[in-house]
Parts: sequence; structure tokens; C-alpha cells
Amino acid sequence: MPALVLGAIGVVFGDIGTSPIYTLRECLKAAGGASQMNVYGIVSLILWSIIVVVTFKYVCFVMRADNDGEGGILALTALASGVAPVRLRAVLLTLGVFGAAMFYGDSMITPAISVISAVEGVTLVDPHLSEWIVPIALVILTGLFKLQKRGTGAVGKIFGPVMLVWFATLAVLGVINIAAHPSIVLAASPQYAFIFITHAPATAFIVLGSVFLALTGGEALYADMGHFGKTPVRLSWLFLVFPGLVLNYFGQAALVLARPSAISQPFFESAPTWALIPLVLLAAVATVIASQAVISGAFSMTKQAVQLGLLPRIPVVHTSSLEIGQVYVPFINLTLYVAVVFLVLFFRSSDNLAAAYGIAVASTMLLTTLLMYFVTHCLWRWKPLATLAVIGPMAVVDALFVSSNANKIMDGGWFPLLAGVVLFTIMTTWNKGRAMVVQQIRNDSLPLAPLISSLTGSEHPVLRTQGTAVFPGGVTDMTPSAFLHNLKHNGVMHRINIFMAGATENTPHVPDKDRVSVKDLGNGCYSVAVRHGFMEIPNVPAVLRLVEKRIPEWHYEPNEVSFFLGRDTIVATGQSHAMSLWRERLFAFLARNAAQAAEYYSLPPNRVVEMGGQINL
Repeated sequence: MPALVLGAIGVVFGDIGTSPIYTLRECLKAAGGASQMNVYGIVSLILWSIIVVVTFKYVCFVMRADNDGEGGILALTALASGVAPVRLRAVLLTLGVFGAAMFYGDSMITPAISVISAVEGVTLVDPHLSEWIVPIALVILTGLFKLQKRGTGAVGKIFGPVMLVWFATLAVLGVINIAAHPSIVLAASPQYAFIFITHAPATAFIVLGSVFLALTGGEALYADMGHFGKTPVRLSWLFLVFPGLVLNYFGQAALVLARPSAISQPFFESAPTWALIPLVLLAAVATVIASQAVISGAFSMTKQAVQLGLLPRIPVVHTSSLEIGQVYVPFINLTLYVAVVFLVLFFRSSDNLAAAYGIAVASTMLLTTLLMYFVTHCLWRWKPLATLAVIGPMAVVDALFVSSNANKIMDGGWFPLLAGVVLFTIMTTWNKGRAMVVQQIRNDSLPLAPLISSLTGSEHPVLRTQGTAVFPGGVTDMTPSAFLHNLKHNGVMHRINIFMAGATENTPHVPDKDRVSVKDLGNGCYSVAVRHGFMEIPNVPAVLRLVEKRIPEWHYEPNEVSFFLGRDTIVATGQSHAMSLWRERLFAFLARNAAQAAEYYSLPPNRVVEMGGQINL
């Protein structure tokens, strides 16, 4: 348990843990100054927002909705769609896909604002260093993305101790400044938040968009739950992270009341002069860790999205022989890097980036709440009144934060929204296109069992050759095009023919005993249905080891197996009513650029035979 708690501190809380660097500063800026009412009201809003959204909603409520131990918006979507009425499943999938797309938008902006806000601390050491903020931030970010291919295992060992020091530092700085102005603890009463809101509702509404910066990273508590378990995450939050954050926010508020000139950088100003440089260095390391957690989360979500049929096959590299969750996705890494560099060069300061930050995360949080309605009502069997009593207030709070962040759209919030919309379009197009392809295959292909029966009968004998032919990635009970092409061009069948059709379940993992089911079609031909979890990448040779146990007369010899794959060319015809022509062309483009099936299925290259074909949409 101590090791899991330390690991959770290092990975889960990096994003929300670095929010104090810029949150109070942006709130006071939005409020128009550091008057006593503003300071007390804002710090009270921050405290109760953290309590309601992070502690109550995520730690106490949403984390109960684990999908076989896994969390995150896609895992929740799979869980909710599995229990919701059939007529609503397409709607829930759409909500989940949009939430996932917004998460990618967050993955782009978090590294940029985190690192650049930490580097800005150097201006307190020497104001002339301000022109070096962007170059230093770019160097740090370039190094971070360059190191991704080495995996997070080695670096992860130091994440926990560093973040432990970080949260202890937050708490110590907070206590020092609270001691100098102890009356600030009165702001723990929600009446100060209420007074602030009622005194100037319009200003308070705008300030809420900045208060939300204190909550960014809250979704990570649920998303990374599968890595460490519920208990370590909850213990870390309740006994270290939450107290450290609250003490630091109150300490900054006390400092601003005592010294209003500190409003420009209250976080760094809260440290003694001798500790400024070490604090800047520690903040830089902490923000790198926060960025690492978000980047790793993007890799994991990509892996899930591919398995759930929301993205085309993308090469995924496992960076650890021990931890299956540690993966590296080169294409996503490059895409995120380009986006982050653009954000740094375009916005150039954490002030400007803060204007773009929040809308994507707030949208994901609202969608999580909506999905939780179906989990509580359909899976947990709560009564409708009880469900609405819990979900309703959460949805109202999330909607308030989404609407307050909508003010940021013209100031930069358009970027994560644009990125999210582009990714949402890609995901929904790929998902719909795959369904169209499967339907087209069913319309054009022959049923498998009758064809095998006719080929092995006495009327139409076919020459048989030694060895085993495996046809992965087929459609259940339908004849693979690669098999028909082999018959047409070579005129033979192998002694053993295994036709595989895979399906992704709404659970993260499928145990080996339930992974395959084998149907004997007669005369050495077998239909194999393969089940995978959405956290698993298909591995055909490993599946064949399981199939071997179900076919007594067959022994798996890798050097005697040939893998036949169909490489179909998608042609956009515009004749379908299911998708417009431009989306058909987008799907065809994605299909052409998807990773090779042989690599994705972990097939030995020297045993693969590919057969070409064409599918007209």
C-alpha cells in the first residue's frame, strides 16, 4: 500500500497539484483586484469547488463506477452503454467519444501552461530573463517529448518522491503565510463565497472560469484509478494532496492581503527570497511530471480508442516487459508535441494560455456526470428520485463551469474546442465507416459454413496442401476475401484452416479461459471467435496457443503456419446514405494510413501473405 500511495502521488496528481502556480493569480485578475472581499470570496470558492467537484464527485462517487478496476471517460462509456437501454447506446457512445476528444484537447494545453507557468518564476530572480521564458519552456518540452520513447518506467520511480516533496512544500509555504495573516482561515466558511457571488454576480460568473483552473486534473483521479486502485488514490488525496493544496491557496490569499503587490505572482512571492530559485526549479520538475501524466494518459486512451473501433490501427510500442499499461504511441507523441509547440509560440505566456484552458476539461467533467446517471440508475438500480438528487446538483455545477469557461472561447478557448471537434469527427467517421465496411462484407461475401461444406464435399474436391492457414480479422460466419483469393489464384486449401473473427468487449480485460471459442466446420476447418478487452491489443500467435488447447488433433508450430490477410482498398463512391462523400473520403484516407494489420496482430513478417481487394462504400 505505501508503494501504491507513493506511485499515485507521482502520477495521478501532477496536473491538479501544479494548479496553485497560476490559479489564484488568474482569479484575482478576473475579479479586478485584490480587495478583501475578492480575496476571501475567491479562496472560499476555490475551497468549496475542490470539495464538491473533486472530493465528493470524483473521490467519493465517480470512482465507485470502475469498469473491472479501470476508469476514464471511455471505460465509463463502455460501462454505461453496456447497461443502458439499447435505443440510447448510440447516444452514450457519442457522449463518450466527445468527452475523449476533449481529453485530447486538454492533453495539448496542459504541458504548455504547466511548464511555461513554472519557467515564468525566473522573472522574479531577474526581470531581464523574461525574454528567455519561451525558449526555456520549448527546450524543456522538447526534451520531455523526446524521452517518451524510452518509457515512463525509469522516470516514474522518481515521480512519487519528487511530488511528495512538492506537496509538502505547498503545505509549508501555505502555513508560513497563513501564520502571518491567520484571519484568512475564516474564508473556509461558504458564506464568503456566497457573499462574493451575490455582491457582483456577473463578475463572479467570469471568475468561476478561473476558479475552475484549480480543478483541472480532477478527471485524472478517475482516469488513472486502474494503475493504482481506488484506496491508494483516495488516501493520497485525503491525507496529502487536498490538505497541501488548500493550505497553499489560503497562504497565497493571506500573502496578497498583507502585500497586494504580490498579486502578479502570488505563488512564487509566497516563498522566502533565499528559496526562490529552488522553488522555481522544483516547480519546473513538478510541471514536467504533470505533463508526463497527461501525455501517458493520451497514449492509454489512444490504445482504448483503437480497440473500441474509434480510431484506425496505430502502432503502439510497449515500453515495459512488466507493466502492460506502459505504452508509447509515436504518432500521438508527435501530434501532441507539434500542438504544444504551437500553443507556446502562439500564446507565449501562462496568462494567455489560462484564457484557453478549462473549456475542454469542464466539458469532459459534465459528460462524465451525464454518463454516471445511467450507471447509477441502470447498473446500481437507484430509484429515479435518488439518482436525480445526486446527479442533478452535480450536473448544475458542471454546467456552471462549462458556461463560465465559454467566455474564454474567443480568447483562446477555441483551440482545444477545435482540436476536440476535429478528433470527434475522425472518431465518429472511423466508427461509422467500419460499420459500413462490415455490412458491405456481409452483403458481398459468402456464408462460411456452407462454402466449406461444398468445397470439402465429393462434388467439388479441392487440392489440399500441408500446413496451417490462419485468416485473422474476419467477420463472424462470413468467408474472408483472402481465403477466396487463395482459392482462386492457387487452387488449394491447407490441411488446417483457422478463420478468426475478433470482438472487443465492454470490459478492460478478458481472461484467457473466456478469450476464444472454437467451432469445428469439418474437414480441418475451424471458426474461432476471439474476445478482447478494450485495454488489450490483439496478439494472434498468443491466441493460437489458446486455440491449440481446443483442437486436440492440431499442434501449433509457428514455422508451419501461414497468415493470410486481406488488404482492402476503400473507395468513396458517394452512393451511401449513411455518410456524406467528404466523410467517406476521410474514412478512405484513414484506412490507407492505418498501421499494417501484420504489425498490429503481432504476426511474424516472413509468414504473412496479403491479398488485395476493393470495397466500394
